[in-house]
Amino acid sequence: MSKALTVLLLLAMVIQILKPLNLPGLRQRRDFWKVAAFAIAAMMLMVLIRP
Repeated sequence: MSKALTVLLLLAMVIQILKPLNLPGLRQRRDFWKVAAFAIAAMMLMVLIRP
């Protein structure tokens, strides 16, 4: 599950750089760092939840 999440978030960052997602807060190419920050938080949460 964590590998799939990693791949999806990396894909979202690449798409954000190439063509912005036009979601609230992600309307410009330079906002890809917000996806990266969410990815780091999601990874940390995944590590805390796994036994």
